[in-house]
Amino acid sequence: MKPLFIKGPSLGVRLIVLTVLSIVLMVVDARFDALKPLRHQLGLLVAPLYSAAEMPVRAWESVSELTTSRAELIADNERLRAEALLTQRKLQKLATLTEQNVRLRELLNSSSLVDERVLVAELIGVDPNPFTQRILLDKGEADGVFLGQPVLDASGLMGQVVEVLPHSARVLLVTDASHSLPVQINRNGLRAIASGTGRNEWLELRYVGDTADVREGDIVVSSGLGQRFPAGYPVGRVQTVTRHPAQSFAEVRVTPSAQLNRSRYLLLVFSPESGYGDVLPALELGTEGANEQEGDTAPTDEAAAETAAAGSEAEPAGEAADAD
Repeated sequence: MKPLFIKGPSLGVRLIVLTVLSIVLMVVDARFDALKPLRHQLGLLVAPLYSAAEMPVRAWESVSELTTSRAELIADNERLRAEALLTQRKLQKLATLTEQNVRLRELLNSSSLVDERVLVAELIGVDPNPFTQRILLDKGEADGVFLGQPVLDASGLMGQVVEVLPHSARVLLVTDASHSLPVQINRNGLRAIASGTGRNEWLELRYVGDTADVREGDIVVSSGLGQRFPAGYPVGRVQTVTRHPAQSFAEVRVTPSAQLNRSRYLLLVFSPESGYGDVLPALELGTEGANEQEGDTAPTDEAAAETAAAGSEAEPAGEAADAD
């Protein structure tokens, strides 16, 4: 008769056998490739278990995303809009800096073509009076600026200084109705007077004979007469020439070369023709004759008298502008 319960190995023996078997399997798996197919098959069998174990985590994440509050979405939207605005502001600033760099390069190039010494100034104000063409610069008496000093931009002649303050100066533009300057046609040397019209769009050449050789497109430059503006600076280009049979003088309109309503950085010119004033600033942009000019910064009484006399004869409107 067989017994009902068959006694097997004890638990201690089973533990030892399983331990030895585990060690053997680890050694074989580490040293040989015999168990790789078996591991591959076991991985296929265990993969569904891994997926099942991850299902609760995925379900919780899905529920969390679906139950995100409306306030959080609005806050994220506002934050993204604020970041977009900040980015747009930086892009606009970058565009402004790029344009400013271009203007400064143009101004530097124009200063290299000027024979006289120059001082770079920045426009800081515009006269709000619509009947006056005046601007305010950030350089003044402390920088050596003087009355009647010519002012240029990167394209041409802009005007002259009519008021000097300690740290700023007021400039009368060439288009002001009270401003006039002697000019000449670059093509044939014909002399005339360019007077302002009160508008930035054009100047007028006065006292040009009806039979004078003036053509549309002619370049108008400063003649240097009157001892105020140096000769050869571009003033504008002839836009229209209208001749009336009943009048002795032609009506000539000139488009200014300077960017009167756009230029921000300007050049104050120190030239022997216009005089240096009482103080000659130590500028870096000088010519080969700068050292000679520094030795004689103040003109003599006779030279000053001659300069004043020449200015009064050649530029009556310019003196009226200074007295204004």
